[in-house]
Amino acid sequence: MTSKSDATVPSRKVRSLTDYVGLVFRGFAMGAADVVPGVSGGTMAFILGIYEELIESIRTVGEPRFLKAVVGFKIKEIFQILNWPFLVAVVSGILLAILTLAQGMEWALHNHPVYLWSFFFGLVLASVFIMGKRVGLWTVDRWIVLIIGAGIAFAVVGSVPHQTPETWWFLFLSGALAICAMILPGISGAFILVLLGKYQYILGAVNDRDFVTIAIVGAGAVLGLVSFAQVLGWLFKRYHDLTVAVLIGFMLGSLRKIWPWKEVVATITDRHGDLIPTVEHNILPALTVNGGVNSQILIALGLAVLGLVVVILLDRWANQAK
Repeated sequence: MTSKSDATVPSRKVRSLTDYVGLVFRGFAMGAADVVPGVSGGTMAFILGIYEELIESIRTVGEPRFLKAVVGFKIKEIFQILNWPFLVAVVSGILLAILTLAQGMEWALHNHPVYLWSFFFGLVLASVFIMGKRVGLWTVDRWIVLIIGAGIAFAVVGSVPHQTPETWWFLFLSGALAICAMILPGISGAFILVLLGKYQYILGAVNDRDFVTIAIVGAGAVLGLVSFAQVLGWLFKRYHDLTVAVLIGFMLGSLRKIWPWKEVVATITDRHGDLIPTVEHNILPALTVNGGVNSQILIALGLAVLGLVVVILLDRWANQAK
């Protein structure tokens, strides 16, 4: 059951230990998605049924009542206002995924990009249809904002990355912008870092345990997250179905980035001397290789179907957990 609360405090659900383990798993799925540039942790939160509670819980951190309690060191009141059990569980899962999967995802992106992208392509494509059921009635205005959202995401993911400074203020700004994208389904926080020229730099900092860089990026992320959650929370309360429709559009437009087969047009060299693609064009795969069927296509299709099945199973699990 969900208890009543005022407008500034998100409803806190009564949960069992099993429920919190499930929240850690959901957070882990969000973190795993955000490690891959082009896939959004917000998409996973959307699929797993915790998106709106997540936004409202984060939004509370920026409320005057909460800030007043923090300034006054009113610890008991802080914990009463904040939906902290939910946030601790989800954030723990996200951090666990980033710390444990960053290196593996980096390896997969370098060695088997087609297979990795194929799995996430199926996952996001299926998510578009699953999330469509959460709009009460598909009226003309909702279709219009979906198309607008898809167009915005399509344009953003097709943007060209730039060389940027490695100063503290730009790392702070990168964290703030990336976290805003992270909580938007369809626009990946990791991809925003790619556009800002900071994905490899920050991923390397995580793998190298460069805690100074991590702290600077993290501080920017906290400020960006709390600020942007205020906007999203307001939109959900005032224009729920329109907001969901535009977020579905973001997911649909992001498929441009996640298409598995790409031709690298331009690259840059990172601080380790590795070539990083900056401009890529989507291409169709060769149907045959050396006179035979291209087995890569069959494996990629299998992984895309697996991604689709995973979304269906996650959606059923999330519905049962409500």
